Amino acid sequence: MASRTRRSGRASRARDGSRRRRLPMRLLLPLLLLVALMAMLMLRGYVHSEILADHRVGPSASSDRVPKEILEGGPVIDTREEQPTTLELPDRELVLTFDDGPDPVWTPKVLDMLKKHDAHAVFFLTGTMASRYPDLVQRMVDEGHEIGLHTFNHPDLSLQSKSRVDWELSQSQLALAGAAGIRTSLFRPPYSSFSHLMDNRSWPVTEYIGSKGYITIVNDTDSQDWRRPGVDEIIRNATPKNGDGAIVLMHDSGGDRSQTVAALDRFVTGLKDQGYRFDTLTAALDAPSAHTPVAGLDALKGNAWVFLVQASEKTTGVLVAGLAVVGVLVFARLGLMLILSVAHARRVRRRGFRWGETVTEPVSVLVPAYNEAKCIEQTVRSLAASDHPIEVLVIDDGSSDGTARIVENLGLPGVRVVRQLNAGKPAALNRGIANARYDLIVMMDGDTVFEPSTVRELVQPFGDARVGAVAGNAKVGNRDSLIGAWQHIEYVMGFNLDRRMYDVLRCMPTIPGAVGAFRRSALERVGGMSDDTLAEDTDITMAMHRDGWHVVYAEKALAWTEAPESVQQLWSQRYRWSYGTMQAIWKHRRSLVERGPSGRFGRVGMPLVAMFMVVAPLLAPLIDVFLLYGLVFGPTEKTIGAWLGVLAVQGVCAAYAFHLDKERMTHLISLPLQQLLYRQLMYVVLLQSWITALTGGRLRWQKLRRTGAVGLPGAGSATPQRQMDGRPVA
Repeated sequence: MASRTRRSGRASRARDGSRRRRLPMRLLLPLLLLVALMAMLMLRGYVHSEILADHRVGPSASSDRVPKEILEGGPVIDTREEQPTTLELPDRELVLTFDDGPDPVWTPKVLDMLKKHDAHAVFFLTGTMASRYPDLVQRMVDEGHEIGLHTFNHPDLSLQSKSRVDWELSQSQLALAGAAGIRTSLFRPPYSSFSHLMDNRSWPVTEYIGSKGYITIVNDTDSQDWRRPGVDEIIRNATPKNGDGAIVLMHDSGGDRSQTVAALDRFVTGLKDQGYRFDTLTAALDAPSAHTPVAGLDALKGNAWVFLVQASEKTTGVLVAGLAVVGVLVFARLGLMLILSVAHARRVRRRGFRWGETVTEPVSVLVPAYNEAKCIEQTVRSLAASDHPIEVLVIDDGSSDGTARIVENLGLPGVRVVRQLNAGKPAALNRGIANARYDLIVMMDGDTVFEPSTVRELVQPFGDARVGAVAGNAKVGNRDSLIGAWQHIEYVMGFNLDRRMYDVLRCMPTIPGAVGAFRRSALERVGGMSDDTLAEDTDITMAMHRDGWHVVYAEKALAWTEAPESVQQLWSQRYRWSYGTMQAIWKHRRSLVERGPSGRFGRVGMPLVAMFMVVAPLLAPLIDVFLLYGLVFGPTEKTIGAWLGVLAVQGVCAAYAFHLDKERMTHLISLPLQQLLYRQLMYVVLLQSWITALTGGRLRWQKLRRTGAVGLPGAGSATPQRQMDGRPVA
């Protein structure tokens, strides 16, 4: 019960004197985090050629518009001046070139092999790989190798516009500037080979590249190592004839390059014995270096680019690790719920099962109420129909809508009203405990209705002297709306299967405020209800465990509660629940290091509660993030299959939960939609709770608006099940 509703956002006064609302920090931070996360993923997709990449390869064309001197010339093509020229390498000069790198596996092996033989080479890098592995680019430069550009995303430039060509060049230079602090004037087009194969589609690109200040490098020999034809064949393809100089094409990325590394060792050794020299291109041609140092703004931009790419890579790595963690947690929770709920159901449903001696003693039922005028009559009348001896105490917590007067006017026997100034739900419950006549105390909310057997079923576990508290079976009464149906699935599957599991493990974290029972002696030993947290039900339950009491689940103790009917009300409720649970975990953290019952709960219950109720829901959005990423960037089929597999497992668990609770399976039709929409809302609520906790925010109780839509069980009114489903309660 709330004292008053807290405003969801802060307001400031505009110049015209009107009130202007500001987006609260607890909403702004999740929004900024989401934007940053999406930006990191988009950047990751960009540098992995999953966004804006063009993998088309153009068909061959005629070469009638290509100058004859180019077709018959050497592999070094200079179109920077009006008259294009070509160059060939001197005899016995070999320039090893490696395309498509750097690769984190194979490039270091290639560099090690070149260092072993004191040989140098030219590495034609793609901007994507240089951005991802800048340390390897720096190593190439430090060890005296030369760098050339091989575009950013490796497209066929003959199919691209001039603006796309400019973009490929500038992005590649940006990556090179950030990785090694240099620019280069060497360029090799993707899918190029020999100069005599230049055609009418590639030649205009070569001319345009030259106008931008680049020298185009093709090759004299092609090792064809990408085909993995074997070490001998690679060496045979790469070796020039008659002692000629040559530019040799190899690859240090793009797949398994073990044959390339092995061939390189033998190739360099054999040709050095024949008098060949292995140097960089400019050294072989006795020309100035192709590298130009980068400084000033260009250097800052390059460093910023590489930093962001590295951040996106690390962020994605963390997200993948988080996805693995949440996958393990989700399937572990589902598996435990299925196995242990089966064990629980078999135990409590076997013939002749009893908790102990049948409990017949009277019970005090406490109903804390704050402005529950729409619901309180149905609540109290449902209690009056109980088949167990009870007294009912309605603790009016400063209501302003006549709640107390409505109860008094009913004139029902055994029903008392206790008034107090507005002090909150924990204070109202403690006031009720102080005024209760009996040793067994049932607590419920003012918007909940009990069936005639609920109190009797709820107190039977107290036949076992070790039991200090009992959780009942709370159900959603107003399930006829879509949001109500989603909460119905959540209550039956998420809450009640959980309670069966935690019952077996003896670490149930929460006695629901809608339907729970306690021993007075147990309440007194732990100090009664506390207002230290917003989840007083979780707080008192954890305190019970630490004091050595057993907390169990009574599946037949049915209570029908009114769930929030709007997104805003649902948000407010779950925000309080999530934040309150975090507060309770923090409050009882010392149980992790204590001995006895407290230590058992701390080392068994607390980790499970933290993992399944806080960590797993916090990381669970990663499933949907990667679903969206996979749908957009691929592999789409595998992504959809994986998501449907997870949905199928959840569907099996939900169906079993509905079977245990004897619920109609038709409500599960909305399960896929719940997973796509409703679950996202819960994610944001939990994230907002985390931010509130980390920023030291203080959340107060928030009173939800009630409609009184949940019907009263009994002859005078339709039961909730009949009202919602058109059937009597089974």
